[in-house]
Amino acid sequence: MDSIAAQRRLKAIHGHLAVDGDSFPQLRPNLTAGEFFIDHGYSVVLPEKLQTGKWNVHRSAYSPLKLVSRFHDHPEIGTLHDNFVHAVETFRDYKYLGTRIRVDGTVGEYKWMTYGEAATARSEIGSGLIYHGIPKGSCIGLYFINRPEWLIVDHACSAYSSISVPLYDTLGPDAVKFIVNHASVQVIFCVPQTLNSLLSFLSDIPTVRLIVVVGGIDDQIPSLPSTTGVQVVTYSKLLSQGRSNLQPFCPPKPDDVATICYTSGTTGTPKGAILTHGNLIANVAGTSLSVKFLSSDVYISYLPLAHIYERVNQIATVYNGVAVGFYQGDNMKLMDDVAALRPTIFSSVPRLYNRIYAGILNAVKTSGGLRERLFNAAYNAKKQAILSGKNASPMWDKLVFNKIRERLGGRVRFMTSGASPLSPDVMDFLKICFGCRVSEGYGMTETSCVISGMDEGDNLSGHVGSPNPACEIKLVDVPEMNYTSDDQPYPRGEICVRGPIIFKGYYKDEVQTKEVVDEDEWFHTGDIGMWLPEGRLKIIDRKKNIFKLAQGEYIAPEKIENVYAKCKFIAQCFIYGDSLNSSLVAVVSVDQDVLKAWAASEGIKYEDLGQLCNDPRARAAVLADMDAIGREAQLRGFEFAKAVTLVHEPFTLENGLLTPTFKASVKRPQAKEYFAKAIANMYAELSMSDPSQKAP
Repeated sequence: MDSIAAQRRLKAIHGHLAVDGDSFPQLRPNLTAGEFFIDHGYSVVLPEKLQTGKWNVHRSAYSPLKLVSRFHDHPEIGTLHDNFVHAVETFRDYKYLGTRIRVDGTVGEYKWMTYGEAATARSEIGSGLIYHGIPKGSCIGLYFINRPEWLIVDHACSAYSSISVPLYDTLGPDAVKFIVNHASVQVIFCVPQTLNSLLSFLSDIPTVRLIVVVGGIDDQIPSLPSTTGVQVVTYSKLLSQGRSNLQPFCPPKPDDVATICYTSGTTGTPKGAILTHGNLIANVAGTSLSVKFLSSDVYISYLPLAHIYERVNQIATVYNGVAVGFYQGDNMKLMDDVAALRPTIFSSVPRLYNRIYAGILNAVKTSGGLRERLFNAAYNAKKQAILSGKNASPMWDKLVFNKIRERLGGRVRFMTSGASPLSPDVMDFLKICFGCRVSEGYGMTETSCVISGMDEGDNLSGHVGSPNPACEIKLVDVPEMNYTSDDQPYPRGEICVRGPIIFKGYYKDEVQTKEVVDEDEWFHTGDIGMWLPEGRLKIIDRKKNIFKLAQGEYIAPEKIENVYAKCKFIAQCFIYGDSLNSSLVAVVSVDQDVLKAWAASEGIKYEDLGQLCNDPRARAAVLADMDAIGREAQLRGFEFAKAVTLVHEPFTLENGLLTPTFKASVKRPQAKEYFAKAIANMYAELSMSDPSQKAP
């Protein structure tokens, strides 16, 4: 915000104060001023425009009069390069990047590289790229999963003013080709496993001049004909070439592009979100006011570095001198890595937290008898203590919860959740069982990650907290969905965000940029939010994927799918409806173990899972459970699925039904086509049983 706008806001606020003689302003007890200065809670309200007199813009209570763009303690840090230089100067000999040693095919303890050693490697990689003639401002592709080299290359890009372009390791060749060509990528860092794939379509990516193989062996690297114009070298060779030809840094400016993050949507080609150094620093600086990392902390890195969630976590770890240990690369072995690393900070997504929740509850139930009763007593006692703001008896931790804490190494003091909504039940469960702060956040690539996050000391679950101090949030009316700022008891509308965290637009796509960023610089998220008491934000719906039923009701399928996700039979769910029909139908990928156990309890015989899924009794049981869950969540009548098809095949990247992100969103157009026959059959059955289900 410029100084003139700041002065106007201060004047507006001053107008809500009554002056008692020559003394300092005293507060009037009117509602607006009271809301702002006394009862604001976690966020405060300001007017968007003075002439309207409507106070509808929320800011963090940490910084209500000025949006944060730099670290309070280190305002000189304006770029990712500055951030890493600060870390090296402050934490040079501290542990930074850790990997597990492989000896004779076995996996051992973590071996560490210090901040100083990483800085040396950063200079050598950056100098090596200059040695190969890669100019300043070039796009550098990273095509491999989390490991130390990923961050070192990213630091090199920042130090020498190149632009990093993450390539999802889960993307197919077509998407990789599109991104490489769209961003004119000149260098790709890959691993031996992806090298052959790249070489197979080398002629389709003409901008690439250099391929660097991380973990490759020099005498096993293929030499390409000079006519290709492409060189292939190992990462270790690039290091030695840079070491022999060290170049001075070419530091970027805050407004320079740091990265182009391609978002994988449910339809169309990927869109490249342009994020500057200033964007990313502002986001982390804002969250650092409420989230404190320590130089004694240990963080486990396994969330994809191609996603903004993990990228921003890494910027925060650097600023605070945190040690970062990497997983082996196999999600099935993640818990083994956690046990070896014993992290103090654990960032994850609801899918993993849901598995941890289900696993612990299942272990408790199977233990039976005294152990189950002890767990329930401990759980209820600790929950009551938390809700009343008191400390529970340490006896419960000694008897029950310390053993559970060991599942994540026993030292976790802070857990974060993002990417999709976390059930309040699971949130409370994590707080109680792991005895640490658990914070759910909300963010997007286009906002450099965090838009809002739960504040320390806030024990209410089921929301995503207050605004990041680096942005302001307002809710815009969506009349076609009956969401307005006048809704009672709480205002509702589309979440819009403004501030230094907002991206610079989609790369080479002005049309789509203008669709989401309006003339007043508000970014429209497409999510529907609601303000809870004390300025907390709750996500309640989704605007983008809404459709209309035959009777005119608007449906947000993701909201309903999130409700049904709690059904014990459901592994994944796809809700479908259209304007030709008056009801919803569902395609459910079943939890195979639960369905088999149900069949055994009912004495139902079957030859294979396909036969069981087609059994009318199984469909009826699943639909009955979905109805019960829907009633519990208070779904409206037209939001209930009236028919269900069960499939044993999961929705995956391979069958084209999921986006390659940790949100794992259903690709709706593809799912509609994939399950077209099943959808038609369900509507045919419904129209036979009740002709009113079909629109005239």
